[in-house]
Amino acid sequence: MPSPTPNPSPGDRPRPSGAPTLNREIIRLAVPALGALVAEPAFLMVDAALVGHLGTTPLAGLGIASAILQTIVGLMIFLAYSTTPAVARRFGAGDHGDAVSVGIDGMWLALGLGAVLAVIGSLLTPAVIPLFGASPEVAAQAAAYLAPSMWGLPAMLVVYAATGLLRGMQDTVTPLWIAGIGFAANALLNWLFIYGFGWGIAGSAFGTVVAQWGMVGAYVLVIGRLARRHEASVAPELSGIRGSARSGGWLFLRTVSLRVALLATVSIATGIGTRELAGWQVVFTIFSAAAFALDALAIAAQALIGKSLGAEDPNGARHVLARTVAWGAWFGVIVGVLIAALSAVIGLAFTGDPALAALIQPALIVLAIAQPIAGIVFVLDGVLMGAGDARYLAIAGGLNLVPFLPALAIIAATGVNGAAGLVWLAVAFFGVYLCARLATLGLRVRTGRWLALEV
Repeated sequence: MPSPTPNPSPGDRPRPSGAPTLNREIIRLAVPALGALVAEPAFLMVDAALVGHLGTTPLAGLGIASAILQTIVGLMIFLAYSTTPAVARRFGAGDHGDAVSVGIDGMWLALGLGAVLAVIGSLLTPAVIPLFGASPEVAAQAAAYLAPSMWGLPAMLVVYAATGLLRGMQDTVTPLWIAGIGFAANALLNWLFIYGFGWGIAGSAFGTVVAQWGMVGAYVLVIGRLARRHEASVAPELSGIRGSARSGGWLFLRTVSLRVALLATVSIATGIGTRELAGWQVVFTIFSAAAFALDALAIAAQALIGKSLGAEDPNGARHVLARTVAWGAWFGVIVGVLIAALSAVIGLAFTGDPALAALIQPALIVLAIAQPIAGIVFVLDGVLMGAGDARYLAIAGGLNLVPFLPALAIIAATGVNGAAGLVWLAVAFFGVYLCARLATLGLRVRTGRWLALEV
């Protein structure tokens, strides 16, 4: 693709496209991104379904092992989010070779971090599993799954970074294809190793690890062709790795603040009561499902914002901001209406218990009302990530906890329970916390400082 023609004054450039064209760009990036996002939980569902047929004890062990793995991997998601804007900036500037090179540096960083985590995780596994208080039989099953799974961590992290590279190059279709093929391979290998070879729960872990490394191989082939086409270096560059680590470090802190909010909420729900905790799990599952679609919009925003700023086109970036925020808000309205309409039957679908369904319905209504706010918040997150505003996102993550944690403390102190307890918990998370995020992110985009950042 040829480099964009320079203009005397970047700030005076006309919008690069009309709204219909930008809408098509958003759809082109967001729809495949959604498919790739869905593939990750699909991996877990396949594992759970196949292991579940081995019995209750292996399934319980898988639950513990998955909790540990998902905590580690969830904290490393910054590898995708830090790579995308760095690549997109250079892509927008027309320097496609440098764009691919900086993305490859992110992959090298991911490989190194993954190797370190695999070694540390393998050493600490015997000490971590007993912290869950499981029976010896369940702990043994968890260890059997976790030990081989640790060696899939480098592959998982490389896949994150490689996905971020292709997103930055405005390609979300290739990650969708690789995720889809990886999902199919994972299902087949799990079945073969668990039942064909009789390896039990360990077979599920080995099958997933092989599928993950196969995905790495596919990405290496795709990105190797990109590197040759654009004459990009595939050797690790220390400066590029340092840049990825610096941006990723701030995004890591942002992710930590999100995890603190989630864990604190679950802790309060646990204190309210067992049925309330089960009800909160259902409510939060619905929120997480809606978040996949909103994350897809945020990914589109990341890629398009980075591209516009790399092309020194702040007006184009503002146009992307306005359009994606509108999409996020309207999609939030649609999802909110759908959740509200189904609020009476969602609990029944998950549990078959009419009493529990009635318990969670008011909290689901609060979730439905908050969806437009969630849509805007997710998109603004993507916009600032695309602009490379990682430091501000980390600071804002800490500030968002300031009103939220006291709100949770008040709920715990009042001793409210039942449907009212779940409603107030939903108000705290979907109201106080999301509104705090909306305030900190909204303030940043209003200042315009994010438009002048260098990545």
